[in-house]
Amino acid sequence: MFVGTYLVSVTSGKRTSIPSVFRQKIGQSAILAKWYENCLVLVGNDSWSALLDRLTGGERMIIEPIRETEHFIFASAYEVDIDDQGRIVLPDRLVVYAGLGEQVYFLGVGDRIEIWNKELWEKKEAEVAKEAASYIERLAKRDGK
Repeated sequence: MFVGTYLVSVTSGKRTSIPSVFRQKIGQSAILAKWYENCLVLVGNDSWSALLDRLTGGERMIIEPIRETEHFIFASAYEVDIDDQGRIVLPDRLVVYAGLGEQVYFLGVGDRIEIWNKELWEKKEAEVAKEAASYIERLAKRDGK
């Protein structure tokens, strides 16, 4: 399980280091792709299929919402190798999509790692903190508790 938030630098060559606590769990190669809310997702190769099944609800029919989810994620995905120092190169296309700059946040979010633009995450984190209690209430009502 991935947990925690880490601020990391990005070089001019778009190389960044995966926080060591995440590297120990992710392995030597991973999949990097667009994710929701203008961030990126990073998962180990062995976890990729499970994440996609979770997104699509394990649907076997290729209906429009499944196709569109696959287009959004698969078409943007890159296999990335993690070097001996735990670094990856961020593809230009993904850097532009997520608006990444000289510093990025790596977030451990259970079964995945998200990579966020520094300013965007700080704004989002403040919004989530402000609404956290109402999110919990809504989830509890949904589950009938």
